[in-house]
Amino acid sequence: WQDYSSDWSPKDTVRRMQRGKVCSLERFRSLQDKLVLLDEAVAGHDGNVITAVLIFLKRTLRREILFRELEVRQVALCHLIHFLRETGEQKFLLDLLSFFPLFLQLSQYREHLNIQDVEKRREFLKGCIGLPFSAEDTSHIQDHYTLLERQIIIEANDRHLEMAGQSELFRKYPRKASILNMPLVTTLFYSCFYHYTEAEGMFSSPTNLKKTFKIPDKQYVLTALAARAKLRAWGDVDALLTTKNWLGYTKKKAPIGFHRVVEILQRNNAPVQVLQEYVRLVEDVETRLNLATKYKCHDVVIETYRDLKDRIQLTAYKCKVERGSAEEEKINSILNNMVRN
Repeated sequence: WQDYSSDWSPKDTVRRMQRGKVCSLERFRSLQDKLVLLDEAVAGHDGNVITAVLIFLKRTLRREILFRELEVRQVALCHLIHFLRETGEQKFLLDLLSFFPLFLQLSQYREHLNIQDVEKRREFLKGCIGLPFSAEDTSHIQDHYTLLERQIIIEANDRHLEMAGQSELFRKYPRKASILNMPLVTTLFYSCFYHYTEAEGMFSSPTNLKKTFKIPDKQYVLTALAARAKLRAWGDVDALLTTKNWLGYTKKKAPIGFHRVVEILQRNNAPVQVLQEYVRLVEDVETRLNLATKYKCHDVVIETYRDLKDRIQLTAYKCKVERGSAEEEKINSILNNMVRN
């Protein structure tokens, strides 16, 4: 169905196109009308309509005019780039990208994803550092290049250790995949799992990665905790969460919150003795009680109700512990003391 009536506005035309009606766009002859039509199409969030309008503008506007107007219409620009790639119009695409250096740079940077050879990928990324990106994007690419460099070194060393059978850790926990091209957080987990005790000067050291890539304390603790808990290295977990002040006093500190510490330890089957040490440190009383009850940290539940002087809850909890157990004796002792006081 076609309707070539001359009183349609750009908005009406877009609405009709969204409903699947065939509309002639030839009535829009002035630059202003064509741009309003494009803006209405973008506002309608219909990719097919946007593409149809762009094809019309591509045919009826000079390239320099079209490119200039697309400079302030990033959504439309992205649609046109996608369309040109799909249809294989390389000449037009190159002209467009050369008009927009940033898109050309990003397009070139994304090419590294298609390079399978890791050394060639590393060299390609090195070349991308020299492209005129913004300071923030250049820093991101530099980090990407540095990370891949580290991964190549770590992968070569660890593969040698694994094949030579020289590492008990690699024998007990064989690597499931190569570290190459993995994200930073995955590399950090790997490092915390296999190289936790290495000196900071080693590229595979977790503290080296933390310092080089400015990993926040919260992310570092979260990742290191998960890795050491998976190995059931409870001593490392304790050291990770222990801080010392200038007077030499130590205390437990968890930037991720002790409730998350408990959940991570429990997922890794930590014994109750380890779990309850950190459940005790959860500040919010209700959260502490919920966690202690859920994971059967009886001592923590009993101590919390004792501190709250809650005889009713203590008496009720007595039914949940084993008869004749040390926990039952502890509850009885507290209840007796409450009566005397």
